[in-house]
Amino acid sequence: MASKVRIRLWSTDVEKLNYVVNQIVDIAKRAGVEISGPVPLPTKRLVIPILRPTHGEGTKVYEKWEMRIHKRIIDIAANERVMRQIMRVRVPEDVYIEIELMR
Repeated sequence: MASKVRIRLWSTDVEKLNYVVNQIVDIAKRAGVEISGPVPLPTKRLVIPILRPTHGEGTKVYEKWEMRIHKRIIDIAANERVMRQIMRVRVPEDVYIEIELMR
């Protein structure tokens, strides 16, 4: 039974996230290992309503600030050479990556 590696990525900037995902997919395809993904997971929306101060006597006005968290999952057949190349990928500061070895 071949083991697999599950790579979870998440970020607030979808362009940087897709850039890192495309680099990982290119490495896996060039090496010819089995890959499934990237699977886009539902985007988490964090909305924060803030009461804006009014000038004088007026109605309450709220501003809404929103942050979106985009997630992707990639499964790759475990290959030492491919994993070394993936570990060398430059990951921007606001992209988070988690690598898990599965059976």
